[in-house]
Amino acid sequence: MTGFASPAAFDAALRDLRAPDARAIAAARARQDQLTKPAGSLGRLEDIAIFLAGWQGDARPIIDRARVAIFAGNHGCVVHGVSAYPASVTAAMVANFRAGGGAVNALAQASAMEVTVTALDLDRPTADFTQEPAMDKAECLDALAQGAAMVDPGLHLLAVGEMGIGNSTAAAALAARSFGGDAASWVGVGTGVDSAGVARKIAVVDRALALHATAAQTPFETIRRLGGRETVAIAGAVVQARCLGIPVVLDGFIACAAVAPLAAFAPAITDHCLAGHCSAESGHRALLDHLGLRPILSLDMRLGEGSGAALAVSVIRGALAVHNGMATFAQAGVAGKDG
Repeated sequence: MTGFASPAAFDAALRDLRAPDARAIAAARARQDQLTKPAGSLGRLEDIAIFLAGWQGDARPIIDRARVAIFAGNHGCVVHGVSAYPASVTAAMVANFRAGGGAVNALAQASAMEVTVTALDLDRPTADFTQEPAMDKAECLDALAQGAAMVDPGLHLLAVGEMGIGNSTAAAALAARSFGGDAASWVGVGTGVDSAGVARKIAVVDRALALHATAAQTPFETIRRLGGRETVAIAGAVVQARCLGIPVVLDGFIACAAVAPLAAFAPAITDHCLAGHCSAESGHRALLDHLGLRPILSLDMRLGEGSGAALAVSVIRGALAVHNGMATFAQAGVAGKDG
């Protein structure tokens, strides 16, 4: 599958989610119990290794191929002054990523990851979602397909990130429609707007939520009405990765908001996901709680791009290094707790 034939097909995919390999999980847990350390002493590193074992179906998981997939899109809601930067910055940053000059490029290199950049119709922003749905059905399906296409079956790990001026406003709307709460509880400073800019963002999200309040509360309808092409592409990539059994590292507030409508419908969609970090963007910690995810890092980052997810992969690699590289008590000739 490289896309979704219809809105119903997309929603149906969320009802039939692949499960991790229970035998690989048990075997990985048994290995952890035999490594030369007190049980549980490596904390979440142990959990991460066991998590990866379950999704790779192997007690000794590896990461030979890891990718940061960046998706970029422009938003019609920027006409309301919701960003500190003009929409033209999206294309400029896409060029920067492709030239290797972004923070995410540097962090991906440090984590031994490849980077792909998918620009989705940057010269054609989504519609202003305070007036009409952000996308029609065909546009939304196309964005889902473009996201799914970036999930190579040979990947061992996928991180997702985004670029799109105005997308923190769309993300707040997605979170609010998915999990409730007023706009003020989800809106943050985004690119660094002042208090007047935050007030404009809140007003825009409130108007959008009111306009679409009576629409069908399905994942597809929520993402097409309130999302952006880049956030829809992230949703498509996450679902495609689940179909292929590839674990996903989510970046910050916007990447998590992209899967919020999916998780509100099918909470298990995040079972193959790790939260790379907790962003400094207002609302991200609450969103992680709703998604049932604990961040690997918390460094007050709020850049986006996939930067926090790429950095977290260094920790994930560390988890596998100790899981696969440590000696067992038997190999080291060290007495275990019971021996």
